[in-house]
Parts: sequence; C-alpha cells; structure tokens
Amino acid sequence: MALLDLLGRRMSLRVLWELAHAGRPLTFRQLQAVAETNPSLLNTRLKELRTAAIVVHHTGGYGLSEEGEVLVRLIMPLDEWATEWGARLGAAESRKS
Repeated sequence: MALLDLLGRRMSLRVLWELAHAGRPLTFRQLQAVAETNPSLLNTRLKELRTAAIVVHHTGGYGLSEEGEVLVRLIMPLDEWATEWGARLGAAESRKS
C-alpha cells in the first residue's frame, strides 16, 4: 500500500508520465515547466520518488529508474482502460441528455 499512497499524492503520477514520455532526462526546470507545478511541490515529489527508487537523478537531469520504467509499463493498461471508461461514461451521459 505504500506505493499506492505515494502514487496518490499530488503530482506523483504527472511526474512519472512526463519523465516516461520525454524520452530523455529532464532538468528540474524542464520538468517543472511540462508538469506545470511549483518548485516546492516538485522538489518534494522528486525526493519521495527518488527515495522509493522510482526516479533517478543523472548529470543531465531526472529520469525513470529501471523500477520506474517497469512501474510505468504496469500503469499503462490502467491508462488505456481509463480512456475507454471515460468514453463509455461520456456516451452514457449523452444518452441521458
């Protein structure tokens, strides 16, 4: 449950998403810009994700660790399901109107 607690914190999933889709390490400022968050919150999340060995800091910036890459691959089916679910929910709402 510790992982779910960490992922449920504000900006945790967004940081993982941005790092996964960047295709390269991102500096703190780049990550702050693409994640659209404040430096204090980003710094806190990066520390937590690094402590959990999900994110690593390289000379060129932040990236996913091997564990982080595995985690993102595991989360992707949930993202796909959520997209489909949202479409179904939207269709159901349209039929009610």
